[in-house]
Amino acid sequence: MGTRTAEALARWAWSYEPDAHDLALAGRSLRDTLAVTLAARRHEVAALAAQLPEAAHWAAVGHVLDFDDVHVGSTSHVSVVTVAATLAAGGGARAYLAGAGVMTRLGTLLGWPHYAAGWHATCTLGAPAAAVAAGVALGLSPERLATAMALAVPAAGGVQTAFGTHGKALQVGFAAEAGVRAARLARAGATADPRALDAWLELVGGIRAETGAVPGGRPAVPDGLAIKLHPCCYAMQRPIAAVRELRKRHGHIAPADVVSILVTTPDASMRPLIHGRPRTGLEGKFSMEYAVATALLDDFPDFTSFTDAAIGRPEARRLVAATEVVRTPGGDGLLSGAVDIRLGLADGGVLRTSLAQPPGSPLRPPTSAELTGKFAACGADVPGLLRDVTWSSAPSLLASALRNPPQTLDTSVSAN
Repeated sequence: MGTRTAEALARWAWSYEPDAHDLALAGRSLRDTLAVTLAARRHEVAALAAQLPEAAHWAAVGHVLDFDDVHVGSTSHVSVVTVAATLAAGGGARAYLAGAGVMTRLGTLLGWPHYAAGWHATCTLGAPAAAVAAGVALGLSPERLATAMALAVPAAGGVQTAFGTHGKALQVGFAAEAGVRAARLARAGATADPRALDAWLELVGGIRAETGAVPGGRPAVPDGLAIKLHPCCYAMQRPIAAVRELRKRHGHIAPADVVSILVTTPDASMRPLIHGRPRTGLEGKFSMEYAVATALLDDFPDFTSFTDAAIGRPEARRLVAATEVVRTPGGDGLLSGAVDIRLGLADGGVLRTSLAQPPGSPLRPPTSAELTGKFAACGADVPGLLRDVTWSSAPSLLASALRNPPQTLDTSVSAN
């Protein structure tokens, strides 16, 4: 095995100089990640993860609401891992962009088959990426960065079976902390063979990478990041948006008038939606059937839509049971093709809609109003806390906010 993917990625990360576009992305990623983390500070996972080191604590809390950004090409939640690792190591925008860039480039090498096999790519890609983010923050040389990635390989795991449980957020936290730990060990002189990353790539992806195939260049994060407007799996953003646009075109659609629902979607977009009949709020975040139900029942699906109580609404259960999902073969990502939705009405009428790109996707970037609305939804005080936040002030903000959560916050945030 002469290939050293870790060394190629380390050289790219060490030498990369961000431009204005990169820095703007980094600033948005910091604010978005902090917003969703602050929103979850009264979630029971925040209490569970409080016993973990900083990076694990922050990443687990930031991910539990499933409201954090996504890189569509690698099917991974990039910022929740790399922001946590960067802040825990005292880094800034350049360290974040280096880690995010490595994470998306590893995801490009592995491609959709890695995620489709059942791996939780946020964790598998996240551990070595967090090592790079923390390593750049700590001032490691390219050689030490490659060592750090190799030291993070033992923690580069995580499976989709955890979706709908506390395990999903916690394993994301474990990945972030593993990267920080690896970077600190590399700085202290620990040794590891950089070829470990190539062995891992072959084991989890069935590929033998070649150094020349490792993507470099610009921008730091190829194809950008998708921002979620609803606190649930990214695969649910499109059907929710489709139904909401249908309601906008046709005026009020009384949920009671909907007697049948047919969703036709590429098989790939269903990969993480493993709960056809959700029983809890967390399971509801991974359900195509509930995506349609909440879009019909709720004006704008938000935290209150993903509580145990919301899942248990009789009308929600009826709509879930009335939904049939037809999977068309193929697809190579969560936004492959388009989702088609057909509503059968009690009077015999039929309403149809189709959507390829939801709001917030890289091809439909979030507007300033949508971002402002999201931050406001994350808590009455969150927009104020984020107004002047910087990479250097963010760690103390997080530490204080998670140590002293607000006494009153929407109970939907703490529901499981």
